[in-house]
Amino acid sequence: MDAINLLLEGFALAIQPANLIFAAIGVFIGTAVGVLPGIGPALTVALLLPVTFKLDPGGSIIMFAGIYYGGMYGGSTTAILLNTPGESAAVVTALEGNKMARSGRGGPALATAAIGSFVAALVATFALAFLAPPLVKVAVKFAPWDYFGLMLIAFVTVSATFGSSPLRGLTSLAFGLWLGLMGLDQLTGQARLTFGLPQLLDGVEVTTLAVGLFAIGEALHVASRHLYKPEKPIPVKGSIWMTREDWGRSWKAWLRGTAVGFPIGALPAGGTEIPTFLSYTMEKRLSRKPQEFGSGAIEGVAGPEAANNASAAGTLVPLLTLGLPTSATAAVMLAGFQQYNIQPGPLLFTQHADLVWGLVASLFIANVMLLVLNLPLVGLWIKLLRIPLPWLYGGILVFASMGTIAANPSVVELLLLSAFGVVGFLMRRYDYPVAPAVVGLILGPLADNALRRSLQMSLGDPMIFLQHPSSAIMIAIATMALIAPFVFKGLSRFQQDED
Repeated sequence: MDAINLLLEGFALAIQPANLIFAAIGVFIGTAVGVLPGIGPALTVALLLPVTFKLDPGGSIIMFAGIYYGGMYGGSTTAILLNTPGESAAVVTALEGNKMARSGRGGPALATAAIGSFVAALVATFALAFLAPPLVKVAVKFAPWDYFGLMLIAFVTVSATFGSSPLRGLTSLAFGLWLGLMGLDQLTGQARLTFGLPQLLDGVEVTTLAVGLFAIGEALHVASRHLYKPEKPIPVKGSIWMTREDWGRSWKAWLRGTAVGFPIGALPAGGTEIPTFLSYTMEKRLSRKPQEFGSGAIEGVAGPEAANNASAAGTLVPLLTLGLPTSATAAVMLAGFQQYNIQPGPLLFTQHADLVWGLVASLFIANVMLLVLNLPLVGLWIKLLRIPLPWLYGGILVFASMGTIAANPSVVELLLLSAFGVVGFLMRRYDYPVAPAVVGLILGPLADNALRRSLQMSLGDPMIFLQHPSSAIMIAIATMALIAPFVFKGLSRFQQDED
């Protein structure tokens, strides 16, 4: 009952005109960037961080969440009509959705994707509202050694989840951890890694790193691949409404996709890509018409799209309750919280209860807005694809630079932004994931404090981390998660050699 009362209070905050406007702006921008290939929610939130630093924290975070949900919706449009997913989580949707569009059933494909996204996000947001409070009651009892074990899990799982190899993910994480150690030591007050620059005494700004790696790096990467031939989207023919048979084949897939997507998204090692593939495989096995898969099966669109949006809501569970981001967008949203000196985690629900429950309530409102926006405005979203890439990314470069300088007018800040942009380009060029670097910068100082406070309490004895069952279990999980990818890789090579 407490969750219901708190949620009702959140709705009272969410329906305020200013917050409704923030939610509407977020879902509109999110859908637009989800449609545009290569520009995902993470890049957009990173771009808006320096612009929103003087706005109301609640409204800005509501807008960021709207962008996240909208990006998940919009990615399916280009996946279906252009066979070019706007978001990585929409890759599976393209398999059957584009085949349906080519056979003249683009309308029902878009409809089942939009309605499935609505159903999944609605159910998953309810789950978020009722799952978060019990999890907070457990997490609020954590001691410093427990926090350190939790941070280790976050570091390892984020490094293993993003990128083509765990080693590259760990390298990106190490870069972020190094940046996180810059500035004044919070325990001793001594300067660390500042290279004699007083501007670095406060450390590296999360917004500068996020904008540099995501926005500047992506723009430079696209510019380096200057050969670009735009494809023409497949026109939507006939009605966009689904037939009775389409409804019958879709609604079970929506529920199954939600059941797969939310738990995986809520795991500290979750994400949005894995559940979409699992959902697609499940629908293919359970379908009464498996022969249609590969030529345009509507379940192959309905299930993965529901899983995609349910997992997006699921990623907010570890982000809000534990302060752990499990997707690139969640990592940048964490930076958004920190720019207002708000640290997601167990204390967030007591220190900023109105903000949290206003955010959760606004997700319900944003979900309804997205359903209303998506289908009637399909023509508008398709027209966005005609924007020339040089104009688009040139605008991103200008917007990113001006926003960062407005937030922190400093030559050093501009030089750091440029340097991080080059690093972001090189990371993309050589297939190093970007998100772990941002996570390392944000969580590195917290892990450092937890480690040193634990050692102070134990008079320097590191066995304190193994003497407590909770921290020992978390360290064991982190160790297994670190070793497992290398073991599986070695086993696969061994089997190939035997064959």
